[in-house]
Order: sequence, then structure tokens, then C-alpha cells
Amino acid sequence: MYSGDVRGLSHKTKDLLVASINSVRRSIKRIPVVSVGGLLVVPAFLLGQPSVDFAESIDEISFVFNTFSFLVWGALVMWMCAGFTMLESGSVRTKNASMICLKNIGLYSIAGLAFFFIGYNLMYVDVGDFIGSFKLMYGPSSDELALLNGEEGALGGVVDQGYATMSDWFFQMVFVATTASIVSGALAERVRMWPFFIFTLALTAIIYPIVGAWTWGGGWLSQMGFQDFAGSTIVHSTGGWAALAGVMIAGPRLGKFRANGDVRPTPPSNVLVVTLGVFILWLGWFGFNGGSQLKLGSAVDAVAMSNILVNTNLAAAAGVIVSLAFSRFIFGRVDLIVGLNGAIAGLVSITAGPDLTDHYWAVIIGAIGGILCSAGMRLLEKLKLDDVVGAIPAHLIAGVWGTLAVCVAAGGDFIAQIVGVLAVGVFVFVLSWLLWKALALSPLGIRVTRDVEELGQDAGELGIEAYPEFVLMPETYEEK
Repeated sequence: MYSGDVRGLSHKTKDLLVASINSVRRSIKRIPVVSVGGLLVVPAFLLGQPSVDFAESIDEISFVFNTFSFLVWGALVMWMCAGFTMLESGSVRTKNASMICLKNIGLYSIAGLAFFFIGYNLMYVDVGDFIGSFKLMYGPSSDELALLNGEEGALGGVVDQGYATMSDWFFQMVFVATTASIVSGALAERVRMWPFFIFTLALTAIIYPIVGAWTWGGGWLSQMGFQDFAGSTIVHSTGGWAALAGVMIAGPRLGKFRANGDVRPTPPSNVLVVTLGVFILWLGWFGFNGGSQLKLGSAVDAVAMSNILVNTNLAAAAGVIVSLAFSRFIFGRVDLIVGLNGAIAGLVSITAGPDLTDHYWAVIIGAIGGILCSAGMRLLEKLKLDDVVGAIPAHLIAGVWGTLAVCVAAGGDFIAQIVGVLAVGVFVFVLSWLLWKALALSPLGIRVTRDVEELGQDAGELGIEAYPEFVLMPETYEEK
């Protein structure tokens, strides 16, 4: 993600605004010019300054809007953590819902700390072809610190940055947490808490930032022409590859696959909560994709952001409808969970290129993403890979498709896109597989004991049940 020129107003527009404000100043001294319907915000102090300073003031307004955009969209993306929590806790059996809640608030906290201490520097600071700086911690620029200390002369240097330094850090950090959330859902109901947190630390501090350095940080894939506007591959496929490695190492839940090869149904414990989670994710995705415009200091940015939000919504809607339609052919029934995953797949698919101006492409891309996700869910069952929430089809498969779809709809270079998909896939999967394997062989292990898995992680590991008024009945499992 790169920030472009933040001085979005044309010279003609600036001249007109200067003339208007000077006209007001001649008749009414120091009366604030305020926004009408949010169209224009001019600080009151402008009317007390010479008109020759107006261009600098416009730049400062652009700085404020860009910074505000990062912070507001970032907060919306952070709220996606609540969506993942709802989706996952409703998808698992009631005996594991508390553990899901703990893992999700834990992974968000780990991601924030890891990205602050090392991840952001690896991803964005002094990036060469493959990796950035190993410096610890990140903070405001020297000009910003000087401004906060009352040095008014530092204002120009701050405004020239285009946005507040830490607003960018915050926006980038919430993306890291999204990647980690993908892994949580796929490995639910059988992976221990502390090994999961250790893997999350490695993913958010090292693995994801290196992928980001190759791409958004200006590394070798970026130089090759790889395009991924908001992270179909960088965020979602990275999380999907990490989840796939974990699922392969951890193995399926007890009794998930019968001796004759049939799949034992494990329906969601709370369909209402799962649906709420998907709606929260859908809402958060407007910040995910819209905020990736990375600026809001001009009319062109506002128009582009509007198109991005519309395309995001269209792709998700198409993913739902097509997934529901195809679920009858794939699963023999119209399946709500397949439709909900179709929404996520549509969102993931459009994330690599949501800045399309031909909106029908968003419908096509989202629809194909929904089909691929539905087929992927069935494929995982055939391969006896137990993904509790369908995270791998929705994020990995749809993420790969969305990245390649940029070649069709947004002018992406096919060679650069396919090299990017393969490079990220091999790097993340191999590193994740080795880390999961090392954790599995360590004294910690990664799987809970059979007794805990049968009883549930809530009572067995945490001693706190999500639904204490329910009487938990031990499940019986067919021995192979």
C-alpha cells in the first residue's frame, strides 16, 4: 500500500476558495467558514491569516482528512475481530466457545504488540528486496514530536508527510490481526491455547511482515509489478496457507471422519451468532478495502473510495447468492453456512482489485469466488482436512482467485500475479508447516488431550463455560 500525492485540490479550486474567503473577510472579520453537509471544512483561523497562506492551510486540511481516514477505517477493520469471534464461537460446539473468545482477543493483542516491536519495521522501514529493518519499536516522526512540544515551525514538515505517522501504523496493524484470525477458526476445538499463541507471535512478527515487505513495502514482488490492492494474497492467502499447514499437522477433530470415510456432521451451535459475525465482517470490509485507498485529501480519492465500497458490496452479495444456488448441487441441499462463507469468499476475491470502475466485474469476481469456496469446502472433506469454519476455502482459495482476477479486470500482469501467489504460498506454507511441526514435537504439543477434547476446552482448559446453564453430555466417537 503506497500513499500518493495528498495535495488533491487543483490550483483553480484553490484560487476560487481564496477569492471566496477574502470576500467574506472584507465584510465579516474572523467568522468561521464551516462545512455544509460535510462538503468543506475550513478552520476559523484561516480568516485571520493572509490569503497567501491559504495553500498551506489546504495542505493541512488534506493531512487531517488523510489521518482521520486511516484512524476511522482502521477502527472499523479492528471491529472485524468481533466478527471473527462471533463466526467462530457460533460455528464450534458450545463446549469450546469460551476458548474461541479467549483466542481471538489474545491474538489481537499479540498482533498489536508484535507489529509494534518488530513487525512494522520489517515490513516498511528501509526495505530492500526482501526485508526491512530489524530495529525495535516504532513511533512518531521527529517533526511530529517537535510539533507536540510546541514548535510551530515543525508544522510544515508534519504536513508534508501527508498523514500522521502512527495513524498509518494503526491501519497496517489491524490487517495483521485479520491474518491471525483466519488461523484461529480453521484449527478450532483441538489446538492448545499457548502453542496457538506462539504460532500467532511468529506469524504476526515475522512471516506476515516479510510477505508485506515483498509487496506493499516495495520489495521484489512490488518491483516486478505484483498488484494486490488490499490483500487478497498478502493478508487472506497468507492466513489461509498458515491455517492449511496447521490443519495438516494437527489432524481432524475426534470422530470427524468415520472409518468408512463418511463425514460426521458437526453443525454450528449458534447459527444466529455465525450470521451476525458474517455481517460484522461485511461491515468491517468497507474499512478494509475503502481505507486501502490510503488517502482522502481530494475529490478523486473520494470518488475512488466510493467505487471501492460499491464493488466490495456487490462482490459479497454475488458470493452469497451463487453459493446458495450451487450448494444444492455440491452438498445436496441449500446450505446457510455455505452461503455465509460465500459472502466472505466474495469479499476476499474482490480485495485484490476493488478499485474497478466497471462494477459488473465485481459481481463476476465475487460470484466465481463463491463457487470456488463452496467446491473447496467439499474438497477438504474429501481430503479429510478438518477446517471448522471453512477458512481455507474462503480465504486461501478465494484469495488466490481474486489475485489472479486482477489480470482480467484491472490490468494486472499475469506473470507477476502468478509468481506472487506461488512465492507467498511456498514461503508461508513451508515456514508455517515447520513451525507447527516443531510445536507438535515440543513438550507443549499442539493438541489437547482426548479427555479435554471430549469434555470441551472451556471446562477442560479454562474452567469457564460459555453456556453454564446447559448440561454438557459426553460425546461418543466411533473407533477406527
